[in-house]
Amino acid sequence: MDENIDNQTRSLAEHLRTLRTDSGLTLQDLAARSGVSRATLSRIENGEVSPTAETLGRLASAFSLPLSQLLAPMEADFPPLVRHADQSVWQDREHGFSRRALSPPNRQLKLEMIECAITPHQRIVYDRPAFAGHEHHLVLLSGALTLTVDGARHELAPGDCLRYRLRGASSFETGDEAARYIIAMI
Repeated sequence: MDENIDNQTRSLAEHLRTLRTDSGLTLQDLAARSGVSRATLSRIENGEVSPTAETLGRLASAFSLPLSQLLAPMEADFPPLVRHADQSVWQDREHGFSRRALSPPNRQLKLEMIECAITPHQRIVYDRPAFAGHEHHLVLLSGALTLTVDGARHELAPGDCLRYRLRGASSFETGDEAARYIIAMI
């Protein structure tokens, strides 16, 4: 395993364990809330495996936090400029998905921007949002993407912007083309 990926897996494992213990939850409690098995949660917290995007989505819902706050703790203060080299990148190799935090979460700022890429022939499903009504603005930069939000299916082409408040399940699907997009969340 690449040393950088190994460090990211360990860092994420420690952060998820801290979130769980700070919430006063056992592994069994978190398993019941998230629908992720206790064994899988243990392996994630021990840094043995990196969670998939779908697993992180379930954990975000269980903690009622945006996905980004699972991937990185919120900064207490914020630098106005976030250099490309300093933007954290998380990958779900199983789903050919990468997620770059263009503007990391912060206590003082509400808007968060993320750049994502999904390889061809992938489908990522989130059972429920981290919290109901989470506002998203997604702009497809390249490729093609089918986004299903609360049962409504949207076929996106480059330049299209889909705006929505997430209340239920969602899925991101690619066909023969990869997709690259920016999503702004409030």
